[in-house]
Amino acid sequence: MPMPSPTDPGVQVHTPFEDAQAIFTGTLFVSLALILYGQVGLMTGGTAGAAFVLHYATGVSLGKLFFLINLPFYWFAWQRMGREFTLKTFVAITLLSGFAEWSPQLFAIERLHPAYAAVLGGLLLGSGCLFLARHRASLGGATVVSLYLQQARGWRAGKVQMGIDCTILALSLFVIPADRVAYSVLGAVAMNLFIAVNHRPGRYAVL
Repeated sequence: MPMPSPTDPGVQVHTPFEDAQAIFTGTLFVSLALILYGQVGLMTGGTAGAAFVLHYATGVSLGKLFFLINLPFYWFAWQRMGREFTLKTFVAITLLSGFAEWSPQLFAIERLHPAYAAVLGGLLLGSGCLFLARHRASLGGATVVSLYLQQARGWRAGKVQMGIDCTILALSLFVIPADRVAYSVLGAVAMNLFIAVNHRPGRYAVL
């Protein structure tokens, strides 16, 4: 999703503490969504979705795969998006990978309907990603590519992200049942509606 510039007039830059709490909370929310999705065999988009495809296909843990998939994008982000964005994104990805690895050891879900998981997970994903975007961070690969293409080519970041997400969801048909893909689409709708309603340029003056 597009991010406002810290040079915009009237914008107050966040303090390091504010950045830290937002990145921690945002990645925690996203990790909870991924745990819900993993519990019932759902999918999401972006690099997390690519990690899910490989996780379902190979059995390798989601946290490890998510961290590894994002490695090639750090140099690209440093060159194109700047040091601050890249460092915050690295911290967010590392935290999310750790949460995805360790959180299942701290609590268990005995019963969970996939429709409920899809909607709750979508809202958690939307709010978590919004926290990160407002503090100039992301969850890696797909977002970095989308933002770069918007800056360099004028392609709408939302449309690029949607194309990536649709491709990943199509690939997921090879590793999860079609009904779980349908529930995953429901989760994507919930996430994008939340972002569309709450992420409006000019509504919030703080970066």
